[in-house]
Parts: sequence; C-alpha cells; structure tokens
Amino acid sequence: MDSQADLRSQIKGLLVSKSNLKQQVFDNTFNLFAELKDVLHEFSTELDEELDDKIDKRIRIDYIDKGKSEARLQVAADMLVFAMHTNVFTFEKEHRIWHNQYVQSDRANSYCGVINIYNFLADSFKNKRADDEGYLIARIFVNREGMFFVEGKRQERWRVDEFGRERISREAILEILQRAILYALGFDLLMPSYDSIKRVNVEQFDSRSENTQFQTGKRLGYEFLADDI
Repeated sequence: MDSQADLRSQIKGLLVSKSNLKQQVFDNTFNLFAELKDVLHEFSTELDEELDDKIDKRIRIDYIDKGKSEARLQVAADMLVFAMHTNVFTFEKEHRIWHNQYVQSDRANSYCGVINIYNFLADSFKNKRADDEGYLIARIFVNREGMFFVEGKRQERWRVDEFGRERISREAILEILQRAILYALGFDLLMPSYDSIKRVNVEQFDSRSENTQFQTGKRLGYEFLADDI
C-alpha cells in the first residue's frame, strides 16, 4: 500500500508533468485561434472587395468576432462558426492516432486542443431560430509542439496519418478555411421528407413568428455522415 508521502509524490509528479503539458497545449490552441481570427478577418475583407460589383449587395461576406473562443464568418446564406474548446483532450483507444509513429514515440504528443468548425444557415441566427441545427464539418487539432492534423469534410490534407510532420502555419489555416467554405457552399439545403414534418403543434403557429415556426437545417430529416473524414 502506498504511504501518504508516496501519494503526495505522485500528485506532485502529475501536476508537474501533465498539468504543464496541458497548459502548453492550451497556449498553442489559444494562439492558433487568435491567428485563425486574424485570417478570417483578412479573408472576408479581401473576398468582399474582390466580389464588389459582381454579386448582389444583399449577399453578405462578414466576419464576426464573438470573443476569446468563438468567431463567425457569414458567406452568403451560410454561417461558419469557429469554436475553440477550452479543454485539452487525448483520444479513445480506437482512434487512428495511436498508429501514428510520432505519437507512438511519445504518448504526450497525443494531447491536443481543438477548434471546431460548424456550418449553420445564416438565417438561423438572423431570425433567432434557436432550434435550428448546424453540422460539424471540420475540426483542427494542435498539440504542445504546434503539430496539427485536421478531421473534416473535404479536408484531404493534414490528416491524422500526417500528424507530427508539419507545424500549423498561416498558410495551412487559410487552406483549411477555404476548404470548409467550399464544402459549406456546396452543402445545399434539402427539403425534408414529408413524414418528418407532417405533424405540428399549436405552439409552432401561435407563439412564434413566421420565420421561426419550423426547425430548419441543411439535412433535417436525413442522416448526416462523416463519410470522408
């Protein structure tokens, strides 16, 4: 049985090793998110200027800073939400990361912060449709050394098999962003099946505005698969 001194020593050891490690990961994630927001702002400004007189003035290309852990980019009818999680994660035992040589060489390399990218309809926010659904279309993982990988729709580069070969850069952030936008623009709003919306209740008509009567999402009533992640 461990003595009190042994238990205290174990606690101190974990605080020194794991807590320091997680703080390093968080700092890298926080810095990455700050640079991501800068890229979003720059990209939206440039795209808006490039499209001047080419698209209807009502079509918006807007960057919205929502604070330390969230930013939004409206591209026409789509809203991309970028959300930084404030915790640090490792991975379930079935994840492919455990087959990566970089992680096998040092388990500490597996600890990552994450930035999630969600796709919503811009009207969901404009009309305050709180029940509307968004979809996770990508997520960026970064570790203590600034190494990163990406899971997501159409994110062909920097997958988990490449983890440990390249540190996150501004150029990589821009490519990830543009791939997410391309996916969102091609991810069309489909009419839900008849059976999925055939029943309504009085509240949906009586207590809500016309714009908020029904839940809306790009694939409402259909299965959304992570088929290319």
